Amino acid sequence: MRLKDKVAIVTGSGRGIGEFTAKRYAEEGAKVVVADVNEDHIKQVVEEIKAEGGEALGMVVDVTNKSKVDEMIEKTIEEFGKLDILVNNAGITADSTLLKMSEDQWDKVIDVNLKGVYNCGQAAAKVMADQGSGVILNASSVVGLYGNYGQTNYAATKWGVIGMTKTWAKELGKKGIRVNAVAPGFILTPMVKKMPDKVLDMMKKKSPLGLLGEPEDIANAYLYLASDEARFITGSVLEITGGVIL
Repeated sequence: MRLKDKVAIVTGSGRGIGEFTAKRYAEEGAKVVVADVNEDHIKQVVEEIKAEGGEALGMVVDVTNKSKVDEMIEKTIEEFGKLDILVNNAGITADSTLLKMSEDQWDKVIDVNLKGVYNCGQAAAKVMADQGSGVILNASSVVGLYGNYGQTNYAATKWGVIGMTKTWAKELGKKGIRVNAVAPGFILTPMVKKMPDKVLDMMKKKSPLGLLGEPEDIANAYLYLASDEARFITGSVLEITGGVIL
């Protein structure tokens, strides 16, 4: 098992990529904290992990609330004694073109996708630094690298996540902490499935593979980067796009 006896927090793991990542980690022996804002989704994921023989703890956490994030870290340590892996997966969209985007749309996306990553990353890094080891994985996006129509706010946050990732890798490497980012393309999560069919068809046609990604594709990347197989990888951004940017 590639994550045997590791302890991992996965934010936004009630659905989509986060859910599949939490389950994949549990399959590989990790004790997983399922963190999300939706209590019903948390309970379902925790129950499914335990039904397969895994170990999981559910927590309702708003990543924009620093005190709640600190509580999440504290409870993880109380329950499992350590923290080896943080997957900063929680994120939202509120799409609009630049000329129509409201201040509220901008603020909400910045708050969750950027401040939330900062809050969780800082809290986890303090524990990992004391341990002398740890892995932080941040969710960026192909949109953060190349932009996307109607997503000024989302693109800004996902580019910002890359900046944090590279900065943290430089600062935390000497403390035994690896930091990397994953930049998915268009993955068939519940959030992406809400996009118009014509947009999804366009993205599929852009891929040399003729495919859109599945959440499992990203979960497998998070598994690799969290494992000891990736011990010499830090400060990197792994694009998983099906080649749509070629």
